[in-house]
Amino acid sequence: MVSLDFEALRNARATNPGRLAEIYANRRTRSISDGDGRLMIVAADHPARGALAVGSNPTAMSNRYDLLERLAVAITRPGVDGVLGTPDIIDDLALLGLLDDKIVVASMNRGGLRGAAFEMDDRYTAYDIESIERDRLDFAKNLVRINLSDAGTADTLEATALAVSDAAEAGIPIMLEPFMSEWKDGRIVNNLSTDQVILSVAIAQGLGNSSAQSWLKLPVVDDMERVMQATTLPTLLLGGDPGDAKGDTFAKWSNALALPGVRGLVVGRSILYPAGDNVAATVDTAVAMVHG
Repeated sequence: MVSLDFEALRNARATNPGRLAEIYANRRTRSISDGDGRLMIVAADHPARGALAVGSNPTAMSNRYDLLERLAVAITRPGVDGVLGTPDIIDDLALLGLLDDKIVVASMNRGGLRGAAFEMDDRYTAYDIESIERDRLDFAKNLVRINLSDAGTADTLEATALAVSDAAEAGIPIMLEPFMSEWKDGRIVNNLSTDQVILSVAIAQGLGNSSAQSWLKLPVVDDMERVMQATTLPTLLLGGDPGDAKGDTFAKWSNALALPGVRGLVVGRSILYPAGDNVAATVDTAVAMVHG
């Protein structure tokens, strides 16, 4: 594990909250197009939506110190380009000195709490474009779940369109993660059929008054060639929960990474909590697929 000073982190949060502004003002940044132009991003915005489970463990992500240690190992591996998170996670990583030369992706809407009656009204309760500019972060990210039988979707789509417009005006790339979703037995389930993923792409990429800064973040599904024919937007692949994996997940990622328009991988739980619990080795395997 990477050595982390949690005592200093706690003290800074309690006695010197202004330290964060200093860190962000002086953070070494990099372009998203540096190197080979492909991106390997580690995601950790799940807890803010009340999603703490990994596979069969319902509380896997509940220990913040364990999560930060796993993130530290992952994002310091060679070839890892950046990290995606909500302000609490990103601020912790900043105070631990782990964000220099990394692409920081700011997660915006986490208000659609898992299992809530209002889950489809996915409020923008984390970053906004103004705060992303304030902290000199590099990328915005939105979850766009579309449920044609739930009126809450309309508010989410409107808020997302405004965020896309704001990002375009600010010149900040924005990553849209769309799904066609439905209620099943009291929970939201994303439809991962090829046709439904294509439909979600068609809806999401039309949001906002400009698509100049829009990217997509898409699940790897059957017939990904046809999915990628549905868009000209730069696209990153979604890693997903290892508990949802069927077959050889890494082989599916590798095949999809070779498709035109695919620019890399955004993966969280699958590499932070892998089978065998070897985070470094799992990250290295994913990096080799993205940058090899």
